[in-house]
Amino acid sequence: MTTPEVIIPSFTLPSIVITLLVAALCGALAQLIVGYTRGGCLASLLIGMIGALLGGWLAAQLRLPNILVLAGIDVVWTFIGGAIFVAALAVIMGGSRFGGFRRFRR
Repeated sequence: MTTPEVIIPSFTLPSIVITLLVAALCGALAQLIVGYTRGGCLASLLIGMIGALLGGWLAAQLRLPNILVLAGIDVVWTFIGGAIFVAALAVIMGGSRFGGFRRFRR
């Protein structure tokens, strides 16, 4: 019995740049929808990357299909995972776009 052949996808500079751009845009959109916009471009990029992992894992666990694949990542599941991650960050770290309930305590 022989070992099956392993196929490694080719990573090129344009594919990496497009992947990072899609992740950053999905992360920024998730931050805007949830209303938790602390951080900047780097935070949006990290949220998009973590959202891609979380969304892909969630879709695999629920056995749901890919919806819109661009540059090897599913944009819809990246956005959903990013929104879940940003919502969890907002709950843990506290705060929102409008200052949360801290403003009304006085």
